[in-house]
Amino acid sequence: MTYRITVVCTGNICRSPMAEFVLRERFEEAGLSDRVAIDSAGTTSWEEGNPADPRTIDALERHGHTGDYSGHRARVFDRRSFTDVDLVLAADHEHYSVLRRLAAVPDAQSKIRMIRSFDPSGPKGDALAIDDPWYGDDASFDRTYAEVVAAADGIVDFVREQLASRE
Repeated sequence: MTYRITVVCTGNICRSPMAEFVLRERFEEAGLSDRVAIDSAGTTSWEEGNPADPRTIDALERHGHTGDYSGHRARVFDRRSFTDVDLVLAADHEHYSVLRRLAAVPDAQSKIRMIRSFDPSGPKGDALAIDDPWYGDDASFDRTYAEVVAAADGIVDFVREQLASRE
């Protein structure tokens, strides 16, 4: 059975697709890409149907990633999405709150985590948010990238444990 992860931000064009692409690579490197499916979504329909922000792609490429990002189209995460996913990763506290409201039952709520909660040396509590780089410059997108990367190995380790517990 495939373990499914959805990364969520506001419009699904900056933070969540960046994390989706980074995590796909990390799971492939870990030899788990055949057992883990990753996608992303937004909490709003503002960008629905749009590709990833070009600055997101530029940041990934500045850091040596060479994937094909052309197929990404922003979509909205809704209440029904919980039935098809094992882990929902929120980029900031607002997304976390929206997702908790959408999660109708405790089982669905237990699937929601902040991305940066998986960064072993990262911040705690209110500082877990990944700032929205939308209004920033290249440095803002690079900071988002660094925060995603810092949590990526922790996410892979967590999912590896989840997969092992299913066996």
